[in-house]
Amino acid sequence: MMKVLFDTNVLVAATIEAHPNHAITLPWIQKVRNKSIQGYISTHSIAELYAVMTRLPLAQPLNSQQVHDVIVNNLESFHPVDLESSDYLEIIRNVAKLNITGGGIYDAIIAQAALKANVDILLTMNSKHFTRLGEHISRLVTDPSV
Repeated sequence: MMKVLFDTNVLVAATIEAHPNHAITLPWIQKVRNKSIQGYISTHSIAELYAVMTRLPLAQPLNSQQVHDVIVNNLESFHPVDLESSDYLEIIRNVAKLNITGGGIYDAIIAQAALKANVDILLTMNSKHFTRLGEHISRLVTDPSV
């Protein structure tokens, strides 16, 4: 069975009906629910998902309890991927070698989770954020809108 790690931006689009990419991302979540693929998520992305969803500029903003419920209901079929301190040291080593600074570290954390889970696909709508992390990552990257 195909193993897919979801980037935060795909999860936001899939769970928010008003999002412009909802129609192209929702089927991926549905594949996880019906067990036609295995869905994975970095534990970092769970926190990032909460942060993004509680700040979305929606006509009817979601309150913190609604965001909690959306996350719990939509991610119950996903396998969380925890990273250890050795994983973070490997991430730092890689981004320093590639001269990636600032927020690029967060993409590297998600990429490390994809490697740790040995997934077939890292699903993202920000391909360029991940392809710069090296061939071992770029071969996993798939954009659902392409």
